[in-house]
Amino acid sequence: MSTLSKEIIEKLYYREGLSTIKVAQKLNVTPWVVLSFMRSNKMVRRTFKEANALDFNKKPFTFLLKEILTLQEEKLKMAGVVLYWGEGAKLRGKNSGVDFANSNSEMIKVFLKFLREICRVDEKKLRVYLYCYSNQNIESLLDYWYKITSIPLNQFTKPYVRKDFLPEKIGKMEYGMIHIRYADKKLLIQIDSWINEYSKLFGN
Repeated sequence: MSTLSKEIIEKLYYREGLSTIKVAQKLNVTPWVVLSFMRSNKMVRRTFKEANALDFNKKPFTFLLKEILTLQEEKLKMAGVVLYWGEGAKLRGKNSGVDFANSNSEMIKVFLKFLREICRVDEKKLRVYLYCYSNQNIESLLDYWYKITSIPLNQFTKPYVRKDFLPEKIGKMEYGMIHIRYADKKLLIQIDSWINEYSKLFGN
């Protein structure tokens, strides 16, 4: 107990944002000792929501935004954001990251160019999820989207093959539809921020 003081706990727990377990490890005591000390000194602990937010903010970025853009890159950024505005999963609930879905190969190319050149994402974290019908050749579809995206096939997740489609749907999506996914909620938050900027800029 002699290693504990309010000043030390305030520094480690409040200012540095360490958990009570991490504080205990730093001070070579048990978490119970730290919790007891905090209770006896009326030191307020973080709520579960506050702890989660702190952990989230500590996570390192997996992308590196390009700060200074040429006119052409500004256009690419706007195109990527607007595409996501219309066809991407929005920031709500437990979204774990970016999810852009489309069957148009040109839109997919533009959105990926945006991710790669403006957001400068980690290529290894990109994932592709194919949605198609059971009457289509899955292997040829995967090969088609591999050539369009240049994302390795080992980064394609298991396809969703729909069997209960209507006859009139045949030919509607010649190459199926894919989701371009990137599991980093911080990037989703950034794109959402850009969407809000454009909404205010063009909505008035």
